[in-house]
Amino acid sequence: MGSDALIRWLLALAILMAADPSHAATASVQDYMGQPRHAPDAVVHYGAAPAQVAELFLPKAKGGPHPVVILLHGGCFLKEFEGLAQTSAIAADLAGRGYAVWNVDYRKLGEPGGGYPGTFQDVATAIDRLRSEARKYGLDTGRVIALGHSAGGHLALWAASRGRIPAASPLHAANPLPIRAAISMAGIGDLKGQGRVFALPCGDDTLDRLVDAAHRKEPYADTSPAALLPPAARVVMVHGVFDSVMPPYTGQAFAEQVRKAGGHADVVTIPDAGHFDVVIPSTAAWREVVAIVERELPATSR
Repeated sequence: MGSDALIRWLLALAILMAADPSHAATASVQDYMGQPRHAPDAVVHYGAAPAQVAELFLPKAKGGPHPVVILLHGGCFLKEFEGLAQTSAIAADLAGRGYAVWNVDYRKLGEPGGGYPGTFQDVATAIDRLRSEARKYGLDTGRVIALGHSAGGHLALWAASRGRIPAASPLHAANPLPIRAAISMAGIGDLKGQGRVFALPCGDDTLDRLVDAAHRKEPYADTSPAALLPPAARVVMVHGVFDSVMPPYTGQAFAEQVRKAGGHADVVTIPDAGHFDVVIPSTAAWREVVAIVERELPATSR
């Protein structure tokens, strides 16, 4: 979406902020980063690098197989942000609601192997690893959704579209694990079209480094969900009204792209929420996200 849409959103946001001073109470990055860490039930290393790890949170109820939520943290794809520690709280919350949660870390920019193709290959490898862990931990690989925040929202959308990656790409996989739905919390679906919005909080060169734009003629062809439409999974774009990092109009624009390509996409805009409210389990915004998860993947089979 172009600069006119951005101007309209900024004007609308200014009106909302003037009319309702409660926006100041939205969660800050310090609130997000300061969350206490929750211990997982298991830790699985899917590669040799320290970041090639997934934490598994399991429901307390015995039995199974359990439906699986693949959880992908944000942080601008940069190593400066921890990731797993911050998403462990919502992982534990979802496990308490009957889901197995596969909380995935991956190599980021600034870490050896981060960027293209490593970051994407890590996410793909971690997701497909679920197949080999399913029997041991009672996981239902036929009932899987991807849930990601910010940069992780992009990765959730990308993971749901992996089946459309060209065979010549190093990111291609012959039989990627099917994902029923991709829920993007404040994520970016169109790396090329919305890159300038992402650059404001994350740095002007971050996306170029991520997709190796300096050395590739078509750097978005296998990295941007917008280039891999339509996805087989249902798409839900979730944004807080007061999100200044990835404003609601970006999700609306990507959802329209998905629908025009023949896919299914919804947009949920959460009042009184900013960029980080959706990933803090004590907030009303998180309860709305939980309702979306339960709609897309009931904890009990039907």
